[in-house]
Amino acid sequence: MDRLSVEAKVENLYQITDYVEEELEAIGVPLGHITSVCIAIEEVYVNIASYAYKDETGKVDVEIDTKDSSINIKFFDEGTPYNPLEKMDPDINLPAEKRQQGGLGIYMIKKIMDEVEYEYKDNKNILTMVKGF
Repeated sequence: MDRLSVEAKVENLYQITDYVEEELEAIGVPLGHITSVCIAIEEVYVNIASYAYKDETGKVDVEIDTKDSSINIKFFDEGTPYNPLEKMDPDINLPAEKRQQGGLGIYMIKKIMDEVEYEYKDNKNILTMVKGF
């Protein structure tokens, strides 16, 4: 298992995506899967960097593990406990101006990834995403 730790700042997004792309390319994950996984990663990371620590700066750890033709990516942060999976999916059939704000990012993540799980353990938010390849 490989792990990267960065300060939870939006400007560090490219450290995360570059790290994930390199790791996935090294094990032969198809480019289409890498692209879609990076979209999901961007959504998760930007939300953590923007909201988890309020006015403080904390850190985010990203862990990648590959097993049996699947990619497991875990995000760890010590910010405010928050389970994004509890938010109702937006009604994407409504026009944008009639939809409630928020929720589209996690909805996209759930559509892109095969599995998405959340737990709060040892004072950490842990979001796990799995994608088969």
